[in-house]
Amino acid sequence: VHLAESGGGSVQSGGSLRLSCAASGYTYTGWCMGWFRQAPGKEREGVAVIDSNGSTKYTHSVKGRFTISHDNAKNTLYLQMNELKPEDTAMYYCAVVGVPLARYCSGSLDPPTYNRWGQGTQVTVSS
Repeated sequence: VHLAESGGGSVQSGGSLRLSCAASGYTYTGWCMGWFRQAPGKEREGVAVIDSNGSTKYTHSVKGRFTISHDNAKNTLYLQMNELKPEDTAMYYCAVVGVPLARYCSGSLDPPTYNRWGQGTQVTVSS
């Protein structure tokens, strides 16, 4: 399984970025994919997740600003980030876990749930 993130960068507060995560090398009947972030000195936290049924969940701080989506044809995960704030600055990672049924992992923002990770893409938001 290979996950490759892209789309990070530096923006000013209030700006937007769209992260992409191209996935390859797996065929799961059920799965959960998500975006996670880790700022220096802080633990990795779940930002937004989606499962193979299309159910999504967001951490409270990004609700209404970020949107997660998945293109099945391209096997690519996206995170549209609007109204970015300096506190969104972090390394952003995508991750995936394959399961027999999506409900086994649905809605989990807990990093240990996921067993395949990308290398990350840096997002920096300046005030």
